[in-house]
Amino acid sequence: MKIAIVTACPSGIASSLIAAGLLEKAVAELNWQADIECHSSVAPVTSLTQQQIAAAECIVIAANANVNDGRFMGKKVYRSAVDAVFTDAKDYLEQAIENAVELVSSNESTVASADTTVDAATSSKTIVAITACPTGVAHTFMAAEALEQEGKRLGHTIKVETRGSVGAKNQLSSAEIAAADIVIIAADIDIDLARFDGKKVYKTSTGLALKKTTQTMDNAFNDAQVYHHGKAATNEQANTGLTGAYKHLMTGVSHMLPLVVAGGLAIALSFVFGIEAFKEEGTLAAALMTIGGGSAFALMIPVLAGFIAFSIADRPGLAPGLIGGMLASSTGAGFLGGIVAGFLAGYTAKLIAEKVQLPQSMEALKPILIIPLLASLITGLVMIYVVGGPVSAAMNALTEFLNNMGSANAVLLGIILGGMMCFDLGGPVNKTAYTFGVGLLASQTYAPMAAVMAAGMVPALGMGLATFLAKRKFNNSEQEAGKASFVLGLCFISEGAIPFAARDPMRVIPSCIAGGALTGALSMLFGAELMAPHGGLFVLLIPNAITPVWMYLVAIVAGTLVTGISYAVLKKSDNTEAVTA
Repeated sequence: MKIAIVTACPSGIASSLIAAGLLEKAVAELNWQADIECHSSVAPVTSLTQQQIAAAECIVIAANANVNDGRFMGKKVYRSAVDAVFTDAKDYLEQAIENAVELVSSNESTVASADTTVDAATSSKTIVAITACPTGVAHTFMAAEALEQEGKRLGHTIKVETRGSVGAKNQLSSAEIAAADIVIIAADIDIDLARFDGKKVYKTSTGLALKKTTQTMDNAFNDAQVYHHGKAATNEQANTGLTGAYKHLMTGVSHMLPLVVAGGLAIALSFVFGIEAFKEEGTLAAALMTIGGGSAFALMIPVLAGFIAFSIADRPGLAPGLIGGMLASSTGAGFLGGIVAGFLAGYTAKLIAEKVQLPQSMEALKPILIIPLLASLITGLVMIYVVGGPVSAAMNALTEFLNNMGSANAVLLGIILGGMMCFDLGGPVNKTAYTFGVGLLASQTYAPMAAVMAAGMVPALGMGLATFLAKRKFNNSEQEAGKASFVLGLCFISEGAIPFAARDPMRVIPSCIAGGALTGALSMLFGAELMAPHGGLFVLLIPNAITPVWMYLVAIVAGTLVTGISYAVLKKSDNTEAVTA
């Protein structure tokens, strides 16, 4: 049997690659021949040639993204969602051959899958969505893919715009927004919603969109309410209480991170020439230190405070937030003072905007003169006379404690930070520990950041190791997910363990916490220091970015072994083929 296969998913990162690998293995088991076209954003796409298409007896398209099927006209074609492959790729191919139909019109081929058929004429909706997380690396794209898959499964038309670390991708056009029945905003940072004025909008977090996708879709259709720009949103699922404060904080952290990464690596590069080489004026080491420590790190706290305020009060909050952040930096209040300044400036600007009433002729002056001036004066005076001194003293005490604590205290802090990083895999607890580590970089305290990143790598690495150690307990799709998880772990993307945690949280989470706590403890015990807040093991390519390198790797390996072995032992087998073999 000679077939051709096309796999595609919205991000081109996980599902598309995993499906291609599973199908390639299934083809070999069936003694068939197949040419595979895998749509990927991380590897070159080798398109099927006309000769390969002509020679194929059947075209199998497993895709949750647009695929040009006009080239398959006259061929027998089988289409399905990409996740239909994951249950049993071999059985999937056999069903595909049996149910394929001749393609007579482009984009009208039969869509066959194990899911219940949805009557598009009566229930199909048009959905647009935006996903965004603070780091813009993992949750953003995984949530987008989950929404795409669920929308297609339900028979809806859906397009998701991702706001990742490289900017907005798959951007929504004005026409697509106008045609949408509903807008889903799955974001942990502030998103400008002006273009959705008058549309039904539902807000949630990336974590819920990823882990509870079906519930998110149901809630969106049941609870979404019309959004009016410039007025308080009517559906406040993600903007009330602690959730609102968390979102504002994460918006600030998200905008601060590029400065931390660039500044930290510039400082690390200056150390290539010697730990104190930057003290000699006019040298390259001194220039690198000026770029990293004198400029990038100097902007960290003002940007953190500025964008916290921006998240709360929109543009009128930006100026007082930046000014308050600069005062926090200059008074020695550090990142804690920056957080206080950001919330103070934001809520002050918002209060003035809502409570101060001016004649219509002067209303235009409010956002460009009245709010920035009054909010800046209030924020600045409070920071100088009230907040600056106490918070500065608290920061100095914290820094002094961290720099001089004994091994017992260091190990305890490492256990706490490591456990937090593994508790909810990218959720609020994880981000709290991460923000703590990042904030201390501004005060040249690098040990907590090392413990945080090392522990954050453990869950995904451990799940990958578990699938290798106990293959018989994992089905084919879980084994493939384990390989992807291990790679994500190397990149410091804890979310690689989410598929396992979602299926088996009572065993996965404790295993991850145990390994992360050990890694954090060992990292602090060894005195490991890290200059950059992201990058995983690839930061090792920058000399002196991590010290001491070998002991740091020992900490990561130890935690990975604990997580991987413990879950391999605790895991109950659900691979029926392995059990009956």
